[in-house]
Amino acid sequence: MDPLQRRLLPSTTALAAFDSVVRLGSFSAAAVELTLTQAAISRQILTLEERLNTTLFIRGGRGVALTPQGIVYHKSIQEALALIRSASLHAITGSPSATLNLAILPTFGTRWLLPRIPNFVSEHPEVTLNFASRIGVFDFASEGIDAAIYIGGDDWPNGECTFLMEEIVAPVCSPAFLKDSAIVAEQDLLRLPLLQMRSRPLAWEDWFSSLGINGKPRPNMGFEQFLGVAQACIAGLGVALMPLFLIKPELDSGQLIVASHHRVRSRSNYYLVSPEGREPPKPVRAFREWLLRETAEFCESESASLTNQ
Repeated sequence: MDPLQRRLLPSTTALAAFDSVVRLGSFSAAAVELTLTQAAISRQILTLEERLNTTLFIRGGRGVALTPQGIVYHKSIQEALALIRSASLHAITGSPSATLNLAILPTFGTRWLLPRIPNFVSEHPEVTLNFASRIGVFDFASEGIDAAIYIGGDDWPNGECTFLMEEIVAPVCSPAFLKDSAIVAEQDLLRLPLLQMRSRPLAWEDWFSSLGINGKPRPNMGFEQFLGVAQACIAGLGVALMPLFLIKPELDSGQLIVASHHRVRSRSNYYLVSPEGREPPKPVRAFREWLLRETAEFCESESASLTNQ
């Protein structure tokens, strides 16, 4: 191998140190993760920078940050490192990895997905599932995630979005709050405390607009997760627009009650997202096929339930 070729193949130790510093944000944290000294991490990074003749990090008193060249380089080597890990696992075990690292929405994952997961495990016992809770968009490679269940639009950057189902919402509150609020018509909700999900800032505006009600709703409290909204409603803090299937236990127990039976389709939809640009691994394909069947069956049962009401 000539000198140029050797220069273009940095040691995996240096690459692992570089990747760890980027993910964890400091040399000291990377040292702990890789069970090396901080000085050893610094030497590996310096060696890598000298080999590339490029400065990868901006050193400062508050940690390190990637240079523009460092950002491009890290993005490029992530997939290569993942392939090396996968190939090594294959060599050790004699079979390709059948692990699916899945990011799930906290409430959707707990209330809807996990009760159905035994069906997937029964169909695909060869797949090992690892779950991580995530809200919003993230980078698949840096997080080590294969796929994500996401609520929003089909506009995930560099992601392949597979539509699962729509989100239908209706206003809910506690029975005591409904009794004390004297709600005669939907118009009356305009004067009440309105709670909302921060990820759906126009939800109340869309709901009133669908009824032809003029007036500017003023949500007075915002939340990141549906369970937080549900608890606020139970505590009597106001009315919230929520997908009823996610709060079925609270509805069945009587802690929450539907304040109006007028339901609207949210601007957000549920999607399964995976990195675009390459064929998804076999576990992702198997999970996507199974999940599409499950959501189709669920939507059909929900539609039949609404028709019978």
